[in-house]
Amino acid sequence: MTAPTLQDEPADIERKPVTEGEVARGAATALLARFGAVIELISQPAYTWLFSVATYGVYTVLWAAVNIVSNIVDLAMTSVLQRVVPQARNEEEAHAAVKVAILVILATTVPLAALGSIAAPWLAKVVNAAPKDQETLALAIGLFAWALPLWTFMEVAGSAMRARRAFGPEIRLKVFYEQASRLVFAFLCFGLGLQSLGLVVAHLASLLFISALSLRLLGKYYDLKLVLRARVPTGMVPDMLTYGLAVLPGNILKRCYSDLPPILLNLLLPGVQGATAAALYGIARKVASIMQMVKLSFGYVMAPLASAQKAAVDAASVAPLYGFSTRLAMAGILPLMAAVIGLSQEILLLFAPEARAALALVVILSVGRTVEALLGPSSAIMEVIGQRRLLLWNSGIGLVSWITLALVLTPTFGAVGMAISVAVSLNVVALLSLLQLHWSHRLHPFQPPFWRTFFVSALAALLVLTSEAAVSQWSEAAGAVVAVVMFAASFWLSLRFGLCQPDRAALGRFAKWMRIKV
Repeated sequence: MTAPTLQDEPADIERKPVTEGEVARGAATALLARFGAVIELISQPAYTWLFSVATYGVYTVLWAAVNIVSNIVDLAMTSVLQRVVPQARNEEEAHAAVKVAILVILATTVPLAALGSIAAPWLAKVVNAAPKDQETLALAIGLFAWALPLWTFMEVAGSAMRARRAFGPEIRLKVFYEQASRLVFAFLCFGLGLQSLGLVVAHLASLLFISALSLRLLGKYYDLKLVLRARVPTGMVPDMLTYGLAVLPGNILKRCYSDLPPILLNLLLPGVQGATAAALYGIARKVASIMQMVKLSFGYVMAPLASAQKAAVDAASVAPLYGFSTRLAMAGILPLMAAVIGLSQEILLLFAPEARAALALVVILSVGRTVEALLGPSSAIMEVIGQRRLLLWNSGIGLVSWITLALVLTPTFGAVGMAISVAVSLNVVALLSLLQLHWSHRLHPFQPPFWRTFFVSALAALLVLTSEAAVSQWSEAAGAVVAVVMFAASFWLSLRFGLCQPDRAALGRFAKWMRIKV
């Protein structure tokens, strides 16, 4: 890119090497904010009781469709900003990148939302729903189409903030406040008698509210006036679009793993069966997302930090951060997986009775997400320092493996077969990214003391499962309490004995609070 010609020399961006402590602080902030996703363990069951499982299934399908379309039409601007902003040569160039990203998503999402509203009556014939929801389905689709520009803007604004190494505020806004506001709006809609349309209206209201807050928060990390007037350097737009198109298949594939299965289940099964199957998968995915929040927290911080570290030093200097983030994620996610599996029956009791059939799906998706996290945040690092061709290969192979397994397993095993195919293909992509990062940059997360952390954390997880299973034979309620208590104990054991002294020291005040910094 060529720097813009200005009368006053733009301020250079100071480049500082990234430390393990910064990774830990960023991941801890992101993880703390992601625990706001626990609100979903209140909100999602509430939705099934307020509006029925079938209505929740239709809502799941519509929201999944918006997410997939958003990940296509944003042209991977969320990933592009993680690469361009940290490596920008001056502030005007960084602001110009944000300007380009926002203009791109507005130009693609607004026309599509209008088209979706116009085509709503036709789309309503494709979506399977319960008879009581079918009457207002076209109106629901027409309204929900406008979630596309709102959600895509929130994603791009959040990515711009993460590119400034501001992880917690954006995640708290999207995960905690968004979920809380949506729950409040849902109760209001139920009180007003909006049954089939209640979830759609509540969702749109929460997105509008959070989009306004996102814009205000974006102004804390960027000068919004400078974003408007920034001169776009020659070559920036084609460079951003080229990189975005290169990583776009990988981004689409990641979203498809989460959102395409309920859509396919809804299309394959008629009427209320399709809506219920989509709801069961959506419920299982929400419960298993407790596992995913660990991986996502490190993925959120590793992409911009790896980009900044490469700019400040070189690609090889990313290795210590790569290994540290993998070990820290492992120490948390293995005990967490054991607790989630142990508590899965009790968690599903929170939902309407039809949701109990999602138990097997919860276990499969939890194990799949855990294995993916154990392979490290290689995909996030590949996005900013890897080769574009490798990302395309990963996307293609992952898509083929998923479609093949889904076609073979789903007709026989239904939603369980879909869950297996998703879990396997997720890890095919993660493994490919790990191997390719090693081959291209000689980077891998398995340097010592990886195996120490793995074995200690695995033993701690086994302690949770065996304790819960033993007590549950006597009392399921007591088993649930034991699972929670043993998770806390096993998490402490994983950190204290699984992490080496330098790793524990990098945790700073959290290590002192947990009494593991010895």
